[in-house]
Amino acid sequence: MRQCKICGKGSILFAKRLKLRGNYNPIPKTRKYPNIQSTRLENGKRVLACVKCIKTQKKNQKKK
Repeated sequence: MRQCKICGKGSILFAKRLKLRGNYNPIPKTRKYPNIQSTRLENGKRVLACVKCIKTQKKNQKKK
């Protein structure tokens, strides 16, 4: 399973219920995945991280 190495965010399973003419139409469950990209940490190590963590890293690097 693809997972962020920084925050541990992984896929989630969810079901959306669609109401059709007064009855709920059973829609199969779907899996949502985070936006995982390959990036380098400050020490030069390559990891898979979600885009939210990558953005936070960039902000913290600019502050220094």
